Parts: sequence; structure tokens; C-alpha cells
Amino acid sequence: MSIKSQIEKDILDAMRSGDTLRKNTLRMALSSIKLAEIDRGSALDDAAYVGILQKEIKSRRESIADAERAGRPELVAEAEAEIGILETYLPVQLDQSDLELMAREAIAEVGATSARDMGQVMKVLMPRIQGRAEGSQASQIVRNLLG
Repeated sequence: MSIKSQIEKDILDAMRSGDTLRKNTLRMALSSIKLAEIDRGSALDDAAYVGILQKEIKSRRESIADAERAGRPELVAEAEAEIGILETYLPVQLDQSDLELMAREAIAEVGATSARDMGQVMKVLMPRIQGRAEGSQASQIVRNLLG
């Protein structure tokens, strides 16, 4: 079952159980997915759905930062709950040691020796970690290994 199908099913389940937060969060995610499909003109694959969900999570993290600056703890709590819901549709996230191991493999594969080679390493590494780690986290690890 694709991520989109699972979200559609879970929206119905949330409606039946009266879980408003889950229903609204999944509807927003499904709306973003459908908009991306319309823009592309065809259905997307699960990798694209993961990318869309990651953008939704990133947006909510930015909202958390804004809500904290504004002193709105109720908005922070809501955004954190939404992130928790959306993360259930993402692949299992890589831990720090696994990500570092993959970065070392990419560095060895490219033959990188300095920070100037970072672009080449990231070009090899990012498709491998797609959906399982954030690019900023991978970038930081590669920078530390090459620096």
C-alpha cells in the first residue's frame, strides 16, 4: 500500500474515531500530495511522498520556533503533535552512527580529501539517505569528516 493510500485510509479512521488533530493533519498532508501530483501531471512514487511529508514536518518545525518566540506554548504542543503524526509515515530514521558510516563510505567512494570535495560526496550520499535523515544533518557530518 502506498503512503498516499495509507494516509487516505487513516483519514477515514480518524474521522470515525473523532480524532480531529489526526484528521486535520493528514488532510493537510494529503492536500500537499495532491497539489504536487497536479503540478507534475501524474501520480508520484513513495519517495516523492516522503519528500512532501518531510517538507510538511520542516514547516511545522519552523512554526514551533515562531511560536516559541511568540510565547505560545499551545501552538508549540499542537505542531509537535502534528510532527509525531507525520513521522509515522516516514521510513525508519538513521541514527548518528549509521549516517556517519554511510558518509564515510561515500567519502571513500568519491575519494574526497578536503572540504572542496563536499559537493561530490553529498551528491553520492543524499540518494542513499533519502527520507531517512535530514540533509542538514548529513551535511554537518560530511563537513566534520572532511574538515
